[in-house]
Amino acid sequence: MSESDLLGRIIPMFGESPFAGTGVLVPPGDDAAVITARESVVVTTDSMVRGRDWRDDWSTGHDVGLKVVAQNVADVAAMGAVATGLLVSVAADPETELAWLIDLTRGIADAAEDAGCPVVGGDLSSAPAGVVLVAVTAFGDLQGRSPVLRSGARPGDVVAVAGSLGWSGAGLVLYEAGTQDPIGHGADAGQLSALDKAASLLMWFHRSPRPPWESGPVAADSGATSMIDLSDGLVRDGGRIATASGVELALDEDLMREHFLAGPIELALGADAGWRQVLSGGEEHSLLATFASDSVPDDPHAPWTVIGQVVAAGPEGPRLTVGGAVPSVTGWDHFAG
Repeated sequence: MSESDLLGRIIPMFGESPFAGTGVLVPPGDDAAVITARESVVVTTDSMVRGRDWRDDWSTGHDVGLKVVAQNVADVAAMGAVATGLLVSVAADPETELAWLIDLTRGIADAAEDAGCPVVGGDLSSAPAGVVLVAVTAFGDLQGRSPVLRSGARPGDVVAVAGSLGWSGAGLVLYEAGTQDPIGHGADAGQLSALDKAASLLMWFHRSPRPPWESGPVAADSGATSMIDLSDGLVRDGGRIATASGVELALDEDLMREHFLAGPIELALGADAGWRQVLSGGEEHSLLATFASDSVPDDPHAPWTVIGQVVAAGPEGPRLTVGGAVPSVTGWDHFAG
């Protein structure tokens, strides 16, 4: 297909949801879209590369679309903002199947609709043989809030998580071990063992996480002092808050094991391997924040779970500890592994 033919198939899929009330003044179709903005605009971008960020034998195009939107909207939410628009760019081998691109588009459109954040434009390009890259730029509106930075945690604050810990990493471990997703292969969920159900849930979450993006603005409204999207694992990303704020994040191991290890992760991986994923599993896109002890949000639609406290940095300098010790695991790094 020509570029015009392909765009003619893709762009209408982003227009299936009406733009009225979304803040989009000029939708896709011109050289640039126009969206409303108040005093501050939040902007972030993330990309996914075939063979590096997903594998076609694990993930469908729809999964990739959901995931690339999720990681961008989570970054907007981590600033305390509400996502208002997405730009999507795709560079693909011309031999890429049209059905895969349509599936990708539908996944992006579904995730954008879920987030209330319309796709307003983007770019399409060819790429070398075998290469497919999907990139999203997300815009957000703070709606009069001050941005929540990584550098505001203070001794005396509590540390809390919105969302899960370790589910995506656990799903990746299962895929790498050659585990077959029973539900993904057509098995009747009602006939599966508890172990198979746990494995299928974790593998599904790895393919298509759904971050708690509603919790970001709620946290900001409650006075969150710092916040971050957990894309590279709790230890690595929590350490970034500690470093930026010049403090120690002292996490409670018992609380974390109770709230985040018990359940599907421990059932599917066992306690030791499961605990490693709770601490270091990447691509979770949950939110980690710090609050004054009396201001943790109490919203059933955007729940937060306290897992520790902020204390003054000692002679060792800013750091994250779990149960009083520095974890031996770190987290994801695109270049160091």
